[in-house]
Amino acid sequence: MSFKRGKPYECTKSCVVTQVIISSRYHLSCKSSNRTRKRHQALEQRQQAGLCHIQPTTVASISPSGYYCASADVAGNVRVWDIVGEENVLKLETRAFAGKINDLSWDGESKRIIAVGDGRERFGHAFMFDTGSSAGEISGHSKAINAVSLRHQRPFRAVTASDDTQIMFYQGAPYKYEKTIRTHTKFVQDVRYAPSGDLFVSVGSDARVFVYDGKTGDVVADLGENVHNGTIFAAGWSSDSKHFATSSADKTVKLFDAATQKVVNSWTIGSGLLDQQCGNTWVGEHEIASLSLNGNINVIDKRSGEIARVLYGPTKGVTASTIDSSGTIFAGSFDGRVVSVTANGTVEPIAGSGHINHVSGITASLSTSKLYSVAYDDTFREFASTGFSATSLSTTAQPKGIASGERGAVFVATLSGIEAIVEGRKVSNLPVTYVPSSIAATGVTVAVGGEDNGVYLYSWDGSKLIQSTKLDSNRGVVSSLAFSPDGALLAAGDSSGKLMLYSVTETKLVTSRWAGHSGRINAVVFHPGGKHVASGSLDTNIFVWSVEKPLRKLSIPNAGMGGVNMVQWIGENTIASAGADASIRTWEVVLPS
Repeated sequence: MSFKRGKPYECTKSCVVTQVIISSRYHLSCKSSNRTRKRHQALEQRQQAGLCHIQPTTVASISPSGYYCASADVAGNVRVWDIVGEENVLKLETRAFAGKINDLSWDGESKRIIAVGDGRERFGHAFMFDTGSSAGEISGHSKAINAVSLRHQRPFRAVTASDDTQIMFYQGAPYKYEKTIRTHTKFVQDVRYAPSGDLFVSVGSDARVFVYDGKTGDVVADLGENVHNGTIFAAGWSSDSKHFATSSADKTVKLFDAATQKVVNSWTIGSGLLDQQCGNTWVGEHEIASLSLNGNINVIDKRSGEIARVLYGPTKGVTASTIDSSGTIFAGSFDGRVVSVTANGTVEPIAGSGHINHVSGITASLSTSKLYSVAYDDTFREFASTGFSATSLSTTAQPKGIASGERGAVFVATLSGIEAIVEGRKVSNLPVTYVPSSIAATGVTVAVGGEDNGVYLYSWDGSKLIQSTKLDSNRGVVSSLAFSPDGALLAAGDSSGKLMLYSVTETKLVTSRWAGHSGRINAVVFHPGGKHVASGSLDTNIFVWSVEKPLRKLSIPNAGMGGVNMVQWIGENTIASAGADASIRTWEVVLPS
């Protein structure tokens, strides 16, 4: 057996000719050159593998040459690697300072990098990308630096924006302090050089926008007070340096003419708290991508003046999933959001009044197009691809999982028992003496995993559950269960990383040799042919096991940074996975014939 990486499904993946990267300050960075498109894909593969940083990554930026990428994390580490080819060789790993890095920027020669943030001993560091040696001194600020931008033409210049309400102007290289710019009265959120290097713009919490001369740092224009009705988080220039766009907490994006400093167009995006616009970048020559607080990316076409499309995706860790008969994946996340991912990569949110926190289970009806979910808000909800329905029930305790059976029954495992729901009505509630931790169903057979390491089998007679037997070969809390397509076998993963295979008909252990994970098994699923089982674990790995030859397995290491919480088979040879990093990935698997 072997595998290769398939395409990822993310909210940012739909920018076909760009690699959009979101920093902790909600700044969107974009490279739109067709020449570097393949290199961006290589960068994405590197990021998808979770090999970049141990700590959460806050920002990444591709060099102007298109050959290298630099990324940074909350601990102050910067990594630079070659993005030509598939190996992505690490060129440099250095610690800029002890603290969170908010932004970084390359110079025009792709030789120097300035990283800024909230360090303990300093707030910024300039260094050579290949050796890590100093390329100047970033000084003058008394509080965390939010943004940095470098002029790509000679004479080189750099500007930084800080919470101390000041902008520092540097000459280089090597970079050294030249002067302090005191135009803003509140936090300066962003500062960006135009691609031509003639101008740069700053925005801040005082809702003001200033334009400066790129060589001298002198103020060219003050666009006045209350340009927006709230904090302006970001600014971004068009590739021809003729326009720049701003994104604000007032839920608007505004387009300005750089020559006249007048507003050319304005867009209001949504009306809720989570519709605040936190970052933007230009996608090609005519489109602006603006980031909402809820994680949606709104792509605006400057030519038509309309919102061309909205890019969606999980914004928190994926915690539950299912797949319907059409091959569409439905994934729920830690924040209560549920999205659908079609086979062609289209990601759409499930509209309507859904859950408000951790989705603990999703299942598809065996006989209709309906889907069901449960979450830690102690609710059961019914939905379809078009949105959530009005059907909502309260569970008696926190739900741990959900499964669909025959005769229209849906079973919910809660901390106190097992509930059965038929046609939106709760018809049965079976109290149990153990604490349920997982559930699966096939036909009229229901399996419930317990925190006492046992697997309990029940039969459904249409009105109540009747316990038939207990399987007790697991050595940890039974965290995930899956029946084979014919219902004859049951795979049970536990918190010790062991995966047991049971015979349902003979109620005995088939094999206990599936021991490869070093952490809790969060997801188990049978191949549609029933001869293989895929498992995902907290140890970030995926294993594919052979039912006929238990000692044969395929390892997919580092499949999800922070742990894999979801695995699903899409057809015969593709596995979809997701987890704590909120990314949905696919893996092309070659199985023995």
